[in-house]
Amino acid sequence: MATGMRGRAARSNPPGRFARTLVEGFDDGWYREATPDSIATRVEPEAARSVISRNDSPDVPFDQSINPYRGCEHGCIYCYARPTHAYLDLSPGLDFETRLFYKQDAAARLRAELARPGYVCSAIALGANTDPYQPVEKRLRVTRSILEVLLELRHPCTIVTKGALVLRDLDLLAALAAQRLTRVYLSITTLDAELKRTLEPRAAAPEARLRAVRELHAAGVPVGVLVAPVIPAVNDAEIERIVELAATAGAASAAYIPLRLPHEVAGLFREWLQAHFPERAAHVMALVQSMRGGRDNDPRFGARMRGTGDYAGLLAQRFALACRRNGLAPREGGDLDTTLFRAPHPAGQLDLGL
Repeated sequence: MATGMRGRAARSNPPGRFARTLVEGFDDGWYREATPDSIATRVEPEAARSVISRNDSPDVPFDQSINPYRGCEHGCIYCYARPTHAYLDLSPGLDFETRLFYKQDAAARLRAELARPGYVCSAIALGANTDPYQPVEKRLRVTRSILEVLLELRHPCTIVTKGALVLRDLDLLAALAAQRLTRVYLSITTLDAELKRTLEPRAAAPEARLRAVRELHAAGVPVGVLVAPVIPAVNDAEIERIVELAATAGAASAAYIPLRLPHEVAGLFREWLQAHFPERAAHVMALVQSMRGGRDNDPRFGARMRGTGDYAGLLAQRFALACRRNGLAPREGGDLDTTLFRAPHPAGQLDLGL
């Protein structure tokens, strides 16, 4: 079995769906340099005009979010955000894992947006697309700068991450939690370290994520767990054990999402599946399609986050039973306090203390 690029989940770099030029490799017999077994990560600044994105989907529990990064070095093969790299004329494959962009002025832009007249406070979600605690955050500290602004202005936020680096910001998160201004969700896909290595190459180890749950809980930060995605015949047998360990670690809530394969993700996942589980690839995809109306993906609101059909119904029953058995509530987030927010003064305005 071919091993692919070391530390990367995608096995190819297919063009995005908006690409104007397609390039196909052809061996003409001339000498070529050996193909490297790894690709270095390239990180570039992005001057964003706005950092807050608005959402009107009924499927997610927030209406605004911030993504400090484009692309994600965690490299999860199933990531539904991969197709967004096509908007940059880059590939949702290896480019998504190795060509990263960060909002270098995120804190200043956030402060300016929160100061706009008429801004209505509602919780801001961090990690809606790419992970706010992916490895480059250790050096760039963009997510931390955002949390510093939110704490100063007493603005509520939620965080979803696979990164144990979230514990670095425990001081800010504990201060936010003390005012009922934050909730953190650790995404735990598998407890199998070897499966994690191929499925989510540069994300934190399963035990490191459970440790993050324990330490967040001990610090008074409300914490939940997302079992996502649930992949039929790959990690679905782990649902009950993940929920049990999450509850033991101090999680108060849990949620799950069946595998979604939008746009180019379907081809990338099929390629990964054939490389790592060739003997069951057809069975896995048959079960996926049974939840998606016979297709690889069903983008309809109300269906995309839960799936349809018998297998999707069985997952729902198993998950609900596991949560009841371990005393975990459904995913929470709407109970954060929005009344403490105080907008910053617009640039140049003096505080007269009136």
